[in-house]
Amino acid sequence: MPITESDLPGVGKKFEIELGDGEMVVVIHNTGKREVFRRPDPSADSEKVFEFSDDLARTIGSIIEGAHFQPIEPATQETTLPGGILLEWYELPPGSPLVGETLESADIGNRTGLAVVAIQRDDEVMDSPDATTTLREGDTLIGVGTPENCEAFEEILTG
Repeated sequence: MPITESDLPGVGKKFEIELGDGEMVVVIHNTGKREVFRRPDPSADSEKVFEFSDDLARTIGSIIEGAHFQPIEPATQETTLPGGILLEWYELPPGSPLVGETLESADIGNRTGLAVVAIQRDDEVMDSPDATTTLREGDTLIGVGTPENCEAFEEILTG
């Protein structure tokens, strides 16, 4: 699925995404507005399908990304950010050596290079958890790091 990115001077950026049955064009305006167009084939005119405000586009994006619901629960889920940085979700399994540790005592960042940016506990999400946060069985840690950082964290996750 090739994606072509181009600047629209004075407007923003345009992303053209080849689909099996045509193209989707996403225009992100400098104002934050997003427009989504559908083009049945490269020679056809684009038809506007959706227009979103910045806040609504970010909310919809997080829903599509799976931040609100994961239809399949793999042990880890990963998203690649620019520069090859990964955003991953890890569930603390029963018996993990990290259960009962605080973020400070677990020393995850120094030991692995992974930055824990949020913790989901039941229906609550703790963004930017502080060093005194105690890790519990079943917590989902959201971490950011290189593939090597993530691999190192996976090794200490289960002991």
